[in-house]
Amino acid sequence: MWARIKNYFFTGILVTAPVVITFWIVISLVNLFDRLITPVIPFYLNPNYYLPRDVPGLGLIVLILFMVVIGSLTANFFGSWLLKKTDSIIQRIPLIKVFYKTIKQILETILKTNSDAFREAVLVEYPRKGVWVIGFTTGEVEGEIKKKLKKKLTNVFIPTTPNPTSGFLLMVPNTELKKLDVSVDDAIKTIVSAGIIKLESKQNKNS
Repeated sequence: MWARIKNYFFTGILVTAPVVITFWIVISLVNLFDRLITPVIPFYLNPNYYLPRDVPGLGLIVLILFMVVIGSLTANFFGSWLLKKTDSIIQRIPLIKVFYKTIKQILETILKTNSDAFREAVLVEYPRKGVWVIGFTTGEVEGEIKKKLKKKLTNVFIPTTPNPTSGFLLMVPNTELKKLDVSVDDAIKTIVSAGIIKLESKQNKNS
């Protein structure tokens, strides 16, 4: 009897925990944007001054609208010229230009419509023989590194567990990569869960 109750308890956790955690993250982000952005909205444009209760998510809505407006402005000639001028000024500021350029390149790579930041999941034998890690290819090694090494290498991002946003870069010969027949999303889930979530091939998932 106690074993059955225990099983029901853990099943309940498995069912409810992902939903609760997801809602908690979303609500936390909405509240964070509200705290950061709502106070800087002019009072005559802020509906919270006129309504009996604060509008939840107002900060996030304003942020999205602001990004849309900025994007539309940079699409015309004047906006494009202003963006180039601003970019040129920032890239002349010592120290700041290093962070600015790095962040800009990362965001451009990730947000490009026709680009996949992580192209496919692979296995890499690292850090020693017989030990394998899951990595994600981000493209071929080009430029100065390719000239120096004179061989075909692939950039592979190796994420950490349970936080896949941090990790390190390996430049691996193509012959040493073992491609996985899985989606990038499924591979990330396995990494985040520390291997608890089983990684299945696309073929098995579709069957």
